[in-house]
Amino acid sequence: MNKYALVIHGGAGIILKENFTKEEEDKHLNKLKEVLEAGSKSLATGKSAMDVVEQAVVMLENTPLFNAGKGAVFTYEGKNEMDAAIMDGTSSEAGTIAGVSNIKNPVSAARAVIDKSDHVMLVGRGAEEFAKEKGLAIEKPEYFFDQQRWDQYQSIKESCKQQLDHAGKDGSVLNILENNKFGTVGAVALDIQANMATASSTGGITNKRYGRVGDSPIVGAGIFANEQCAISCTGHGEYFIKQVVAYDVAAQMKYQGISLKEAASSFFNKIEKLKGLGGYISVDKNANIEMPFNTPGMYRGFVSSEDSQTKAFMYGD
Repeated sequence: MNKYALVIHGGAGIILKENFTKEEEDKHLNKLKEVLEAGSKSLATGKSAMDVVEQAVVMLENTPLFNAGKGAVFTYEGKNEMDAAIMDGTSSEAGTIAGVSNIKNPVSAARAVIDKSDHVMLVGRGAEEFAKEKGLAIEKPEYFFDQQRWDQYQSIKESCKQQLDHAGKDGSVLNILENNKFGTVGAVALDIQANMATASSTGGITNKRYGRVGDSPIVGAGIFANEQCAISCTGHGEYFIKQVVAYDVAAQMKYQGISLKEAASSFFNKIEKLKGLGGYISVDKNANIEMPFNTPGMYRGFVSSEDSQTKAFMYGD
């Protein structure tokens, strides 16, 4: 049987052991392992990388543990605005969704953009109308409400408003937000047909304003897949957009002939020059896996045909 691999993440950020009870820690790790186990079975039975990354991200969207779908954080207006993307490494087909509030699984809407439209990106009300027309599940605001996310939003709403009114360009606002948010979710996979795919989904940044969109639904910034590798990013989206991080990893491998591991090393130099925070997950055509990040922690895990035991992690150690 040819090699296969699945790597997933639930966001990078201020994830410290002292901030979690044993029960909370187990909940996160067990959910990651559940997603990996389901994906591993699908890959082993011949399902495509595209189907598996969508399946993995849907499972992550359906739990309030992570900032996507049901667990999406709240905007300044007290609403949920979600983004998602998916990309096929063999065909270069990509679909993205941004600024939607009522689609149960934004990643499936992104997949529908590929399968049922001639476009790449749909946003806002138009994207919601498209999803409804194509028969995707639509939910009322109550479905997305999570008390912990709401309390998180309430605790920083006023302080962030004051900071925004007086902020300079030193990153102070983003630092406050980094300490009060959870990140993107994502998945990358290599299937037994040697195809790769990537997908991401996010609720964005707590208390975000003005229809802000980060890197998650932007091909080349938050996601990218080709014949060399598949990448899904998480962190301060603005920095990942400026550095086109996902594409940069693939381009280095394609044009410089470097390995996935070498590309991961260069990531730190580029993102830290801008004082950006985050990380990414990646897999190459030989089932090599890299999960670099420069934050205290990142929810992450992997499974492969080389090692069928699922492995999940939260902290930087």
